[in-house]
Amino acid sequence: MKPHKHAELIKAWADGAKIQALSCDGNEWNTCYPSPTWSDSIEYRIKPEPKPDVVKYIEVYPEARGCMSSWKGENDNLRLTWDSETRRLKKAEVL
Repeated sequence: MKPHKHAELIKAWADGAKIQALSCDGNEWNTCYPSPTWSDSIEYRIKPEPKPDVVKYIEVYPEARGCMSSWKGENDNLRLTWDSETRRLKKAEVL
């Protein structure tokens, strides 16, 4: 007997994984709640773990010298946080 088309995902869901279904227009993954329908015509996946934010420390000079990125130096005066998924700036903090 041939296994169900979504057998591996069904097993993962039974073990607690969150499952997402691809929208009809194919542009967006939506979390299935309370449970997936397991339709043969729908594409499913295990919901990926969110990527951690990217944090950069910056030293900005009052003169025209510009700025310098670092890993957390003594003179850093800005902390910038980006969303790894959207690559958009989430937060800017003056230190």
